Amino acid sequence: MKTFFFYDLETSGFSPQNDRIMQFAGQLTDENLNRIGEPVNVLVKLNDDVLPSPSALMVTKISPQKTVEEGYTEAEFSKMLVEEYFTPDTVIIGYNNVRFDDVHIQHLLWRNFYPPYDWQWKEGRSRWDLLDVVRMIRALRPEGINWPFVVNEETGEKFAANKLELLTKENGILHENAHDAMSDVDGLIDVARLLKEKQPQIFDYLFKMRSKNEVQKLVNLENPKPFIYTSGRFKVEFEKTTVAFPIAPAKNKNVIVWDLRVSPEKFIDWSEEQILENITADFETRSQADFTPLPAKVLQYNRCPAVAPMGVLTEENQQRLKIDLDEIQRNLDILRKNPHFAENIRSAFEKRNDKFIDQSADNGKKWPEAQLYDGFLPSSDEPKVSAVRNASARELADFHPDFTDERLDDLLIHYKARSFPKSLNANEKASWEEYRAQNIQKMLPKFMEELQQISLSQNLSPQEEFIIEEMKLWLENILPEIN
Repeated sequence: MKTFFFYDLETSGFSPQNDRIMQFAGQLTDENLNRIGEPVNVLVKLNDDVLPSPSALMVTKISPQKTVEEGYTEAEFSKMLVEEYFTPDTVIIGYNNVRFDDVHIQHLLWRNFYPPYDWQWKEGRSRWDLLDVVRMIRALRPEGINWPFVVNEETGEKFAANKLELLTKENGILHENAHDAMSDVDGLIDVARLLKEKQPQIFDYLFKMRSKNEVQKLVNLENPKPFIYTSGRFKVEFEKTTVAFPIAPAKNKNVIVWDLRVSPEKFIDWSEEQILENITADFETRSQADFTPLPAKVLQYNRCPAVAPMGVLTEENQQRLKIDLDEIQRNLDILRKNPHFAENIRSAFEKRNDKFIDQSADNGKKWPEAQLYDGFLPSSDEPKVSAVRNASARELADFHPDFTDERLDDLLIHYKARSFPKSLNANEKASWEEYRAQNIQKMLPKFMEELQQISLSQNLSPQEEFIIEEMKLWLENILPEIN
C-alpha cells in the first residue's frame, strides 16, 4: 500500500542556494487521505553564515534565535528526512513544492552529503504537486468547489486566485495560521480531500500523471499532438490554461512546447540569435510595453506537469477559457509548415543556460552550496560522500578524503562547520571564516534595505517588532567575525 506524505517548509528566503530551511512540517496519510501517526513539526538551526530575508521572517514569525535554541542541525535533519520521513513507497506531496520546497530539499541534501534526488524516485517513492492540480481542476472541472478570486483595485476586475489560505477560507476549511508549516500541511490535506471528493475522476487522472512516463505518452515528438496544459507560466485571465504543442527536443530529454493561443506568424522569421535574445531578456526588458515573450517553454517530464488530452475540453471550458479551436488549428498548421522555426527554437534553448551563466557570473568565488547543478558526482566519490555523512564528529576531525570532484573539498569544510564545528582544524576554521565573511557581506546590503523598510512600517504588531529586534541582534552576533 502506498502512503502519502504531505509536507511544507518555511525558509529564510526564496533562494535555495543562499537561503535555508527553518521549519519543516509533515503528516503521513493513507491512500484515502486518512492521517497515520503523529505529525512532524521541527525547526532547523540557522547557521551563522546566513542573513535571513527580513520580509520572509515577517511572514513566518520564526526568529533565527528560536531555531538555534530549539532546532536540529542540518546534518541531523537531513538524516531524519531520508531515514524517517521520506519512506519507501511514499508519494511526497506539497503545494508549489516542485518549484520551491523540493528545490530547497535538494540543496539541503547536497550541502549535507546526501544524494539530492534519490528521495524523489528511489524505492517506490514519487512526488506530486497539488498547485497545478488545483489550477487544472479549477479550469476544467470547477463544479462543487468554491473558488477564490482577487480583485484589481484599480479596474475592479476579478481574477482567479489559488493561494492555499484563500482556498481553505472559501471552502470552510480550518486553517488558522497560514504560513506556519504545520497549519499549511493540515490545510493542504483537507484541500486534497475536497478535490478528491468533488472531482474524483480528474483528481485520480492527475495523480497518475505525476509519472513522467505517463506524461511522455501524451506529450512527445514521436507522435506530436495538441494537448491541454495548465501552468503558472500562462495568463491568469485564462485560468493558467492553454492548448500546447510539442515542437522540439530540450536538454535532459525534455521537450519544448508552443502555446497555440498565440500565432507563430510574428516570430516565424526570427533567427536563432533573435530567439535567444528574447528568451534570455532581463526583467527590465521584459517589463517594456513593446516586449513580446516567445510563447514557447520547456515542459519537464519529471516535474508533475498538469497535462490532459484535448478530449477533456467541454463547450463550457472553451467559452470560459476563451479557447478558439479554429484559431488553434490555424496556428498549428503554421508550425507544421515551418520546421526550420522549431529548429531555431531548439538551438536557442540549448544555448540559453550558457548565456544565463555568463550573465550571472561575478568576480567572486562561486561557493559549492550554489554548484549543485554543475554536474553529477563521479562514481569514484560516491563511497567517500557516503563515509562523510555516516562519520561522527570525532571521525570527521581526522577524515581527509581525496575527492575527485573539486566542489567537495570546500563543501566538506562548510558541512563540518555547520553541524560539527569542533571537528575543524585551524586551517579549516580560517577557510570557513573567509567564506562566512564573504557570504554575509554579499547578503548584507539587501538585508539592511529590507530591514529598514520594514522598521519604518506603521502599525507593527508586538510580535513583528520582536522579530525585527531579533534580526538586529542576529546581525550583531555574527558580524564581529567579518574582517
